[in-house]
Amino acid sequence: MGVFEKKYDVIVVGGGHAGCEAALAAARMGASVLQLSLYLDNTALMPCNPSIGGPAKGHLVREGSALGGEQAEAADASAMLIRRLNTSKGPAVQALRAQCDLREYAAHFTLAVQTQPNLEVHQDIVTEIWVEKGKIRGVRTRYGFTYEGRTVVLTTGTYLGGKVYIGETSFSSGPLGQVAADELPGSLNEHGIRTGRMRTDTTPRLHYDTLDLSSLAVQESAGEPLAFSLWNEGKVHEGYSCRLTRSNERTHDIIRKNFHRSPLYMGWMEGSGPRYCPSIEDKVIRFPEKDSHLLFLEPVSRANREVYIQNFSTSLPYDVQCEMVHSLPGCEKAHITRPGYAIEYDYIFPTQLFPTLETKPIQGLFCAGQINGTSGYEEAAAQGLLAGINAALTVRGEEPVVLLRSQAYIGVLVDDLVTKGTHEPYRMLTSRCEHRLLLRHDNADRRLAPIGRKIGLIADSRWNALLSKWKKIDDEIDRLETVKIYPSDSLNSELTALESAPLMEPVSAADLLRRPRVPYSLAAAYSHAPVSLAREEAFALEVEVKYEGYIQRQHRQVARLEKMEDVKLPGDIDYSKITGMLSESRQKLDTIRPMTLGQAGRISGVTPTDIHLLSVYLNSLYRRGGADEEKEA
Repeated sequence: MGVFEKKYDVIVVGGGHAGCEAALAAARMGASVLQLSLYLDNTALMPCNPSIGGPAKGHLVREGSALGGEQAEAADASAMLIRRLNTSKGPAVQALRAQCDLREYAAHFTLAVQTQPNLEVHQDIVTEIWVEKGKIRGVRTRYGFTYEGRTVVLTTGTYLGGKVYIGETSFSSGPLGQVAADELPGSLNEHGIRTGRMRTDTTPRLHYDTLDLSSLAVQESAGEPLAFSLWNEGKVHEGYSCRLTRSNERTHDIIRKNFHRSPLYMGWMEGSGPRYCPSIEDKVIRFPEKDSHLLFLEPVSRANREVYIQNFSTSLPYDVQCEMVHSLPGCEKAHITRPGYAIEYDYIFPTQLFPTLETKPIQGLFCAGQINGTSGYEEAAAQGLLAGINAALTVRGEEPVVLLRSQAYIGVLVDDLVTKGTHEPYRMLTSRCEHRLLLRHDNADRRLAPIGRKIGLIADSRWNALLSKWKKIDDEIDRLETVKIYPSDSLNSELTALESAPLMEPVSAADLLRRPRVPYSLAAAYSHAPVSLAREEAFALEVEVKYEGYIQRQHRQVARLEKMEDVKLPGDIDYSKITGMLSESRQKLDTIRPMTLGQAGRISGVTPTDIHLLSVYLNSLYRRGGADEEKEA
């Protein structure tokens, strides 16, 4: 094998959502980056539903934008329709979801990586990692090259040992018939990285012109201008919509009669599938009391006539899929352009990672995306961005970025992975986030843009625009707290229409706004606001004022919890020396090697009593001078 002469700061293995974010972030931070991809035409491929966002997932995209990532830009550039979800619920769970043109989304990322200074893109298949004395040195490839790098980021998606199943048929493959990466898993195992198997499924694609959509309900794009990126003007999208249909008893009977031909129920696949996005076979067997399931017929590109059936993933044989599809209202004569399938692949146990996404066994090796056991483009991109940032910071010799659970959904995602691990595809949910009122879609910029600015991913023009926006909102909040609004017939008439009590005496504009159902526009109009706020600015202001008490309460809770996060655990701590600790706790602490007392307390199976014993042991270490930590437990 020949050794490539140039030594890179960061080598990114993979060209999917995680790989592109990692490569772009590291290169924009000044690192010399090589991105190796199996097939360049599959850059940022969307092999499943080409949608971006939704509750929690949309939060991840917005946070990526605030840190300086690219996914939000790609989603905005390719959106065919977009909606704000959960508008009837509180602001903590509201988020955007867009149906994207998969070709335009991929084209955006392709152009971004191929025009980014400091970033070289090359098509090749990585077969080995090159490790010396516990430290990464680079990678070796099928084409016979050895590339040397100070750090390596693995973002291999579902390609590692990928195997596709369609009924009784199975074959080695990446998603959508692409080449699998079969050699790399063995190299990882050889160097002490433990791997397992996972499974995910996708749905049949249909030809739009063979559908009868006349009787199906339509879901249009939002009438208000919306955008994922902090830096883009929102748009109103027209011309594309989703249609709603449902499975029925006939569909379910077809599935039941063919269970014996399902690779899932015949036990041919060993990997666990996604709990929160199960196949239609899973739904039928798990929920026998349901006689139908809601399905969405969603366009995938302006450049073709294909339709994706959301909530209808399957690995049943092709002939069975035809029967199932034809049983659906509106799809009686549908032509399947691509069958659904299940894909099984290797992933690494994510408890082998630090919160920086660097592996514990191998210094300088980072992992991001589905290789860490996650599911979804948004989870992958968020991890890729963080891994690329930390790989570049490692090369600089600077402190890594570790996001706390109270700081970002990305922090919750990573902490769940590295602390609890996962044995099924992990999907980000708002319910996983205990501080979700603090981690809203509308305040991602305040939470994370200062970090993006500090590490060099937020340019002057964008930073100054944020400073101006924040000042405008803060000044208006201060004004609302001081200016008085007086009772009037016109005001009380509007309040009555909003089912709010008439105003009987003067109140501050902020107190009026704190009333349920009273919008900022009303408080602004009757307090003679001197400036006009954009829609998103007004929404952020309204949330801060209306939920002020709840927000302050969560901040107090976070402050108490962060005391445990401030207690650092020595990397070489010997848990066997802690008297009275349960053997299960000792084993899990030794395996995961948590970085803080707070992280130790979140490990499944480690009891509060054992955390107390660990705290006492740490204090004894500090008193004896056996640890160089700043904080005592």
